[in-house]
Amino acid sequence: MAIREGKWEFVSRTRGIEAVVILAIDDADHVLLVDQYRVPLGRRCIELPAGLIGDDRAGDTPMAAARRELEEETGYSCAQVEDLGFFHASPGMVTEGFTLVRARGLQKIGAGGGVAGEDILVHRVALRDVPDFVAAKRAEGFAVDVKILLLLAHGMLASPPQPPRA
Repeated sequence: MAIREGKWEFVSRTRGIEAVVILAIDDADHVLLVDQYRVPLGRRCIELPAGLIGDDRAGDTPMAAARRELEEETGYSCAQVEDLGFFHASPGMVTEGFTLVRARGLQKIGAGGGVAGEDILVHRVALRDVPDFVAAKRAEGFAVDVKILLLLAHGMLASPPQPPRA
């Protein structure tokens, strides 16, 4: 729902629903990424697996939602889920926040792809290859979710500054 407060315009999810974002790295140092079409962007987007907490389940928790969404989106289950904290991705534009979790002890149990109509594609990418993978997807026209910075930050901070784009 769009809200106007003075000069500010922002979006608030109805019913106060929040999200969970899953950082799932397997024992072979591969991360699970997903891509799906995002209507607001008008194109597919590379993302960490994620989902809503309590959108259709009373008493839902971030940890339960993380396990469910990991399985639905990627086809992997996990032995453990660790809470890494609560964050806001775009605090100047949306009220929504998310709980970031780390999934450990991954096991492939299904195809993934999400629920009906989601058309989610799963990518298992070696951590060392994430920058090249993201660059290739950008070149194909994909959007990249801000949370992918978790996987790119080290390389960005270690590299010499690049000249600004024209």
